[in-house]
Amino acid sequence: MRRLAQVAERARLLYGRMPPAVRRIAVGVAGAATVAAGLALLVLPGPGLLVIALGLAILALEFAWARRLLLKVRARLQSVRRRE
Repeated sequence: MRRLAQVAERARLLYGRMPPAVRRIAVGVAGAATVAAGLALLVLPGPGLLVIALGLAILALEFAWARRLLLKVRARLQSVRRRE
């Protein structure tokens, strides 16, 4: 757990030092790749919806539209969870 905290702190420092344009591109590429992997997992065995939500969370770091969509997805997941 301690190693994970160190890696997270290093990532936060690197993220803060990046120029805004580079940060938006990096977040966009990482988020889009994660969402694409989640879409593939919808038809392949794996946690597709969870991976898509993770990709939206990554995109929400820099994009307002992704934040709004993530809030809608969270609300939908919570409503589905309550029905079970």
